[in-house]
Amino acid sequence: MKPGALPKLLRGAAALGAAALAALLTVSGATWRLDDFFYDLHLSHWGYTPEGDVVVVAIDDRSLNELGQWPWPRDIHAQMLDRLGYAGVRGVALDLVLAEPDRSGDEHDRALAASMRRLGRVALPVVTAPLRQNAPPVEVLPTPVIATAASTLGHTDIELDAEGTARGLYLKAGLGDARWSALSLALISLDAGVARDPLPGLRRPASDRGSPYQWTRDNYVRIRYAGPPDTFSQVSYADVLSGQVPAELLRDRWVVIGVTATGLAPRYLTPMSEDQRMHGAEYQANVLEMLLHRRAIVPLAPWWQALLAAAMLLAVVYTMVNPRLQRPALIAGGAALLAAAGSIVLLRLTDLWFPPAGTIATIGLAYLAWLIGHLRHWRREANVDTLTQLGNRRRFDHVLQRELASARRTRAPLSLALIDVDHFKAYNDAHGHRAGDKLLQKIAAVIAAHARRPRDLPARFGGDEFAVILPDTHVEGAAQVADAILADMRKLDARYGPREDQRVSLSVGLYTCVPSPHTHVRTVFDGADAALYRAKENGRDRREAARLGEL
Repeated sequence: MKPGALPKLLRGAAALGAAALAALLTVSGATWRLDDFFYDLHLSHWGYTPEGDVVVVAIDDRSLNELGQWPWPRDIHAQMLDRLGYAGVRGVALDLVLAEPDRSGDEHDRALAASMRRLGRVALPVVTAPLRQNAPPVEVLPTPVIATAASTLGHTDIELDAEGTARGLYLKAGLGDARWSALSLALISLDAGVARDPLPGLRRPASDRGSPYQWTRDNYVRIRYAGPPDTFSQVSYADVLSGQVPAELLRDRWVVIGVTATGLAPRYLTPMSEDQRMHGAEYQANVLEMLLHRRAIVPLAPWWQALLAAAMLLAVVYTMVNPRLQRPALIAGGAALLAAAGSIVLLRLTDLWFPPAGTIATIGLAYLAWLIGHLRHWRREANVDTLTQLGNRRRFDHVLQRELASARRTRAPLSLALIDVDHFKAYNDAHGHRAGDKLLQKIAAVIAAHARRPRDLPARFGGDEFAVILPDTHVEGAAQVADAILADMRKLDARYGPREDQRVSLSVGLYTCVPSPHTHVRTVFDGADAALYRAKENGRDRREAARLGEL
């Protein structure tokens, strides 16, 4: 073997391994949370001003107040469609489920059907639902009278990601076969001038045959939202019906009619806002605007994603480990930035989405293995008491300091419970240290069972002393937790003598405050400790509370 051949072979193997890992991470979707975070962060700053050719007619709270209890007789919708037809709208997506005959009489269904025929270009939704409990789903269409009058039907299946965010949409879907277009797509397909052929979107594999009872989807795209909720022009249903909305505002526009009234229809999280939810009518308006102006975002096919990720890692890692180059940190950092920036540029210029997190993560693994190892060690650092598996004193001190600082910022109440085991020495003397350890484990389990929220921290100081940190907890809530712990403790068989009163119990001291800038950890601890002392003085097996601060 020639000199230097082995290092080159090893460099090549490292580069190939990193390339394979990047391809695997990208295609498997293992880093989807990071990808979606990056995607949402960018998309939330990539809004646009709608062209003004889509209007939402909202069945809002004011409309319900003026027109009466929902659902309305369908002749009201017939009047609305006639009003829209008179205004000269281009088409209407009537996003209402009309699967049952009108309760007020068949003549109202016939009136609605007649107005739909007069208007033309009316799209109605198709939904799926089981006919009875535990039965397979079926496609639910409008009543025959109304369905035959509709210009087209489309599905309203809103695709929610794992954390409940509506990022994408399947343009085609149906039971067994993806034969229904999405509602907005079905509507604009009635206009040959704006219909798209072929459809955009990531295709379902041809070999993937759907079951007749399975909802089958195809042509997946990500939605390019115009902005956060209430970005689209919205008019009240009652105002349109009464003629208060000028016809010029509706003429030659696409209209989405949907329910926005409080409590009548679900709202959805979108990448455009972390706290505001978007009602279904505006969601459909965003889809309609996106399709009309060809703004759909299409994810790259998996094999293209794998190829791009592997090619980048092959070049980066091989360059990083080249002994002639002395800037591996610069190479790794630059490559990570290039992957992120390249994903954004590709998205903005071509409406193609390449998830970069797998590539960036693999670059980080290639250069920062020691840092990631350190971070993993930090995250895994238990700070746990080995006997009871509760937090230890170090963990307690750290969390109390952190929660006190958080409570100062948010002006939220913070409660601390100090717990002491009564007569534990007598129990140890009577049954031995092994039995005492088992009793401490049972007590720890009782305490942990009532500190259930993610930020609650049960801890053991050592010996027979315990504590519970309860963030965002008022006096009454802390008292309920303490009472529940005491009640469960009384159920334990923890006698150390023959008499009924010779039983191990707990004394609990509670302290609750809304911390001020002058409240310190010592203040909180001393308050709970003073309450614990009173609980012991007053006979044990009880709780006492100290309540200081601005509540």
